[in-house]
Amino acid sequence: MPYGGPGGADELSDELLERWNEVIARTVQSLAGFQTRFFELDPGKLRDPELSDAVKWPGDPQAPTFCVDEATVRALCDWPQTGRRSVQLEYCECVVVTARDATGRQRPKRVEVTTELREYWSCVAMHDPDRVRAMAAEVLGSEPGWEELFGVADPQAMTPAERELAFGHTVGGHGNDQRLIDAGVPAQPTGRLNIDRALFMTHPINGLDDVLYVVMFGSHAYGVREGSQIRQATGDDIYTSFDVMHLSCNHADPTITLGSYDNAFAGKQTGFADPLGMYIRVPNLDLFFYGDEPLPPDWVRFGRGREGMYQRLVFGPPDDHEAFLDDVTVSVGASDQPLTGGYQLLRELEVGLRLLVGQTDPIAESEWELIQPAGEAIACNADSACATVRELAQRLEAERRGRSALRTV
Repeated sequence: MPYGGPGGADELSDELLERWNEVIARTVQSLAGFQTRFFELDPGKLRDPELSDAVKWPGDPQAPTFCVDEATVRALCDWPQTGRRSVQLEYCECVVVTARDATGRQRPKRVEVTTELREYWSCVAMHDPDRVRAMAAEVLGSEPGWEELFGVADPQAMTPAERELAFGHTVGGHGNDQRLIDAGVPAQPTGRLNIDRALFMTHPINGLDDVLYVVMFGSHAYGVREGSQIRQATGDDIYTSFDVMHLSCNHADPTITLGSYDNAFAGKQTGFADPLGMYIRVPNLDLFFYGDEPLPPDWVRFGRGREGMYQRLVFGPPDDHEAFLDDVTVSVGASDQPLTGGYQLLRELEVGLRLLVGQTDPIAESEWELIQPAGEAIACNADSACATVRELAQRLEAERRGRSALRTV
């Protein structure tokens, strides 16, 4: 079996490892239409592979910035629940945990960031409820009850298929999995564990199938003919040819797709390094201060993975410290700003894949997939692309006005 658990975070039995690899293989099979020899699922089959960590991107949401100003994007990203469910689309989700200060005022205490895959947690929940409860306890700091994880008193009495649905309802959402949608699992969980805290990613676009899709989509010998020559396609050429222009407007998707495509155009294969996962790179901590001093080490806590493969970041003062998150400042250009939410942190960290690049045979003339050049640059600020973002901004403003009116009554 090629892959261990993401990040090497958990000690998994042979059976669980087999089940996880079945999930990966089944997902790749569902994308069989994108398979070429320039993508290889089994890292052991790559020829002279070299590890690459060049495919990385900022964690803050890119697409909304084409539609509204940065202050609005920041507010949307930090909008509790709604922001996570709507604009946190870079395979990176965060939650701001609040607490009351000495005056009784509710203030941000810390930010929890996760890049963990829903499909992995769901797989463990299906086949080993005790293990998934231990994983949740590691994140939460205390062991949750079965009802909080599965919505029932005894998940051990259920079949794996029943546990998958129960876990999806309560903690995971459906992740755009048609089987779960057909079974009535909602897009987002109904329980509080993975809403108030960040156990793992729940946005349907931040899934394993999406990661595999953008890698496989890019791993093709695309080319644009110019006279007697074939030139390398641009992102605009590729996304326009396949009518997926929206992908070009994020940080993550074009970085992944075009990174894989660069390998294919050079006649190389792309695969995932073991273990397959989405990982957080250490941010530039020199930008953050408490008073005039660097942050204490225990204010930046990585987890759910070994060094270089972190899938979790808890950023901010511990509960037993008198300071709050907005006592931290972050240097932005020539100014220092209080750290009030997750967006400012996501801007300063990177998320990425660990890929392997292997040698393979040169591209044959018959293998070129010729596409048409894009007639114009993709307009990420087009009305059709921005309608949802602007509607969200209007909803947020209406909610703010409602809160303000309540305070003045």
